[in-house]
Amino acid sequence: MRNMRQAKPTRRKRRFSAGMREQTQCRFCREGTKYVDYKDIETLQKLLTHRGKIFSRKRSGNCAGCQRKVKTAIKRARFMALLPFSS
Repeated sequence: MRNMRQAKPTRRKRRFSAGMREQTQCRFCREGTKYVDYKDIETLQKLLTHRGKIFSRKRSGNCAGCQRKVKTAIKRARFMALLPFSS
């Protein structure tokens, strides 16, 4: 018969390197905002480029849920002509 060995599960130790940081909350989660208001132009303009494009999550620092809320708020504000579609 063959010599059969069972594979042992390998466990890796987590080491914290200089590249890993503690996660920070996005600005809307910090404030406890449930709804991103499309009429709040000052806040929404901070999340747009000068050309009118929406900043990415990585650039703006928003979490996924708040980024989706921001996206719909910006689209509503554009439709109501509060924000430009482009520069």
